[in-house]
Amino acid sequence: MRKPALLIIDMQNDFVREGAPLRVEDAGLIIGKIQSVLDLFRRNRLPVFHVLRVHRRNGSDVEVFRKDLFREMPFAVEGTKGAGIISELEPLEGEYIIRKTRMSAFMHTDLDLVLRTLGVDSVFITGIQTPNCIRTTVFDACALNYRVILVEDAVAAKNQDIHRANCSDIEAIGVSIARSGDVEQMIRS
Repeated sequence: MRKPALLIIDMQNDFVREGAPLRVEDAGLIIGKIQSVLDLFRRNRLPVFHVLRVHRRNGSDVEVFRKDLFREMPFAVEGTKGAGIISELEPLEGEYIIRKTRMSAFMHTDLDLVLRTLGVDSVFITGIQTPNCIRTTVFDACALNYRVILVEDAVAAKNQDIHRANCSDIEAIGVSIARSGDVEQMIRS
């Protein structure tokens, strides 16, 4: 591993906080695990990417299958508190913010360009939610020839059954599965 980067996906108020429109049930359980991995990357001066879903107020950039949901319950609207990163994971100066309108952090963003410019060859993936944004980002990272490490105790889904099933599928394609406590050893090897 020449140079790893950390991706923190969709850890935003609208998806994490109690009472939020699209709250992921188990999101609160992973905040501390993400913090520990984030602290490790910061201490080692390795690149950190905060990936956020952000939509226009009028919903013109929302997926067709989510238009009705967005009309009823707008989520991740640009400029709102709901679209903001949770305070526990507030970015530091020099960390990257990637805005997306689709599930994959790579689709129609400059993530791949920035990673390659930095010489990154491996990505550690954390955040929410395992069957959607995590899974599509993992698959795209694999397709783009990054070594992918899913930090399984730092990603979450609606419930543990969905989370475990998706982690199992992801592992079956050859993605490395790690626990947050394993990351330090992995980045040093």
